[in-house]
Amino acid sequence: MAEIIVIGAGIGGLPAAYDLKKQCRAEDNITVISNTPYFQFTPSNPWAAVGWRKREDITIDLAPVLKKQGIGFIADPVVKFDPENSTITLKSGREVKYDYVVIATGPELAFDEIEGLGPHTGYTKSICDINHAIVASAEWEEFCRDPGPIVVGAVQGASCYGPAYEFAMIMDTDLRKRKIRDKVPMTFVTAEPYIGHLGLGGVGDTKGLLEHEMRQRHINWLTNARTDKVEDGKMFVSEVAMGGDVVASHELDFKFSMMLPAFRGIPPFMGIDGLVNPRGFITVNKHQQNEKYPNVFAVGVCIAIAPLEATALPVGVPKTGYMIESMVAAAAGNIGQILRNQPPTHEPTWNAFCLADFGDKGVAFLAQPQNPPRNKNWASEGKWVHWAKIGFEKYFMRKIRKGQSEPFFEKSAMKIINMSRLRD
Repeated sequence: MAEIIVIGAGIGGLPAAYDLKKQCRAEDNITVISNTPYFQFTPSNPWAAVGWRKREDITIDLAPVLKKQGIGFIADPVVKFDPENSTITLKSGREVKYDYVVIATGPELAFDEIEGLGPHTGYTKSICDINHAIVASAEWEEFCRDPGPIVVGAVQGASCYGPAYEFAMIMDTDLRKRKIRDKVPMTFVTAEPYIGHLGLGGVGDTKGLLEHEMRQRHINWLTNARTDKVEDGKMFVSEVAMGGDVVASHELDFKFSMMLPAFRGIPPFMGIDGLVNPRGFITVNKHQQNEKYPNVFAVGVCIAIAPLEATALPVGVPKTGYMIESMVAAAAGNIGQILRNQPPTHEPTWNAFCLADFGDKGVAFLAQPQNPPRNKNWASEGKWVHWAKIGFEKYFMRKIRKGQSEPFFEKSAMKIINMSRLRD
């Protein structure tokens, strides 16, 4: 019998637990450890931040769900991780031993790296967490009663740009519905070298599609933009050239701002030699397995991936849903093989498929593999993306409640490939 722990109960962690339940032996115990008692569907947070979703719409109480699947659950944050002794220490003081562990925590949000950033002690809102989004929603309603300038985007070191574009467009859509868009100048600020880079070097014509969308919606933008500091109602931004020279400085006034922060690894893993890189992200091989500690696997945003290319400012590589889905399947399959004294053979595909919703339409893109050069490099836009994102939300919430782990992204990507072949 093996004790298998999954740390994290998000879009990577719960499918990992469900896949492990299928891949492991009947006698093996699987337990999920989470810092919250609920699952949150993070892709819907931009909707929650403008009041289009309530907390109960996109969260699920995990204890009864996991109990029904025969999976243990501990809602207690991890405060220490000891890979030498295969021990996890929780905030309550409880120690948990493991034979194998899958780390799927997601990142720590590094708001503190920029003065005045963030929803806790700063002046910008966040959509990275459902609690942040609900607070932002209340402040959005207040803003709409007395509108003014908006600054939205992603700071240097961020590695997930899609939600920033989504939220900018969703705010625009909501303001137009309220018939107050004419009272709200909007500026998009990003460390990306160009609009639509996305940390991926662009996918298809994401540059053209997103620039066109911003022009249509009267959203100004700054790229290669370093957020220096934020004060109440004012953001200080420098445009930076390759080599680090500042080519322009801006003081942007705002009444409402949401900026995605840089990510880093969570504190319990920080500084563990051989486990993490300097930013605290878990290093893994092609089997999602850490080289120094082979009973440690990791999936999702918490893993280390080197930047795609040299840019004027740090631009991280996103871990998209399709990519995470393939990591989860590989990790679970490899643990199942190891438990049966077989060498691990499963490798993730690391493809990218994304539905970016704009509130009334959206942009979808498919990259196979995620990083160029690619075999498939496709992007499209239309109202169908908005409805597809709604369908994805409903599908994934049902999947979590039912304990299912079907590969949504893989199936969707194959449908798009087949449709594009017919079109060609």
